[in-house]
Amino acid sequence: MTHPTDIPRDPGAVALPATLHTALQLAEQGLPVLPLRQGKGPMGNCRTCRKNACGGRPNMKTPGPCACPAPCHAWAAATTNPHILTSPAWAPAWRQAAAVAYHPGGAGVTVVDLDNPDAVAWARQNLPATRTVATTRGEHWIYFGAMTSPNAVRPSVDIKSLMSYARWLGPGTGAMVQLPDVVRALAVKEPAAVRPASRPVAAAAAAPVGGGECRHRSPVYLERGIAMAEQRIEEAPDSIHRTVYRMFLAVLSAHGRCGCLTDAHIKRLFTAAQAKGESLRHCEDAWSNAVAALGM
Repeated sequence: MTHPTDIPRDPGAVALPATLHTALQLAEQGLPVLPLRQGKGPMGNCRTCRKNACGGRPNMKTPGPCACPAPCHAWAAATTNPHILTSPAWAPAWRQAAAVAYHPGGAGVTVVDLDNPDAVAWARQNLPATRTVATTRGEHWIYFGAMTSPNAVRPSVDIKSLMSYARWLGPGTGAMVQLPDVVRALAVKEPAAVRPASRPVAAAAAAPVGGGECRHRSPVYLERGIAMAEQRIEEAPDSIHRTVYRMFLAVLSAHGRCGCLTDAHIKRLFTAAQAKGESLRHCEDAWSNAVAALGM
């Protein structure tokens, strides 16, 4: 499934609401779409489906969770079927629609929603470049591949993919790349905290065995990643368990498979975490869970 790179214009097309015209063009290219009301929210459910009184489909994984012909149930109403999009049941929604949204997971993509300049700066330092779309306050970074859709994975960063919707704001710029492990790792909940243990500052975990020559080809890249993780841990004002775990995930996702990560690097991370009050036991647990989460 590819993301549209442009919306062709047909001067001879029948006049339609601008939002419906855009939706039909996107649906033709494989994006499941739905109308958004003013305020960027989906259309409210009809009377029959209000408060999910209709029951819906238990798994909510396919467009149209019930037999209702109207655009109900938010993301689950998204469709590529032009007959549904232009049906009389959808006409009132298009007349009042302020924008068009799409179901990223249904199109096989994931949107990293960066809601302000600080979040964008973080992405540029930590995520591989991909297609980007400017938003009102930040950017959408779009990757090939679907995943779960947690909100607030870090300050001002949401993930929109399966069972979610994203506003269509244009084709964006840049070449889309595969969804990286570092983004998938953001959705993994950190392990529960453990009681502090009186053990020395040392890394009991071992570095994963890499697959050969470092693909980064420069020790500077690794040093920058370790230093950045240390800084994030040292500057964390709260949620230290979450920060430690996610920094371990970030380092492992970038360096754990190429053979450049050493026990000395891990010791630096553990030392930074323990300086913030983390126990060695929790560091070991967080590292083991990060290794398991990434399938190493």
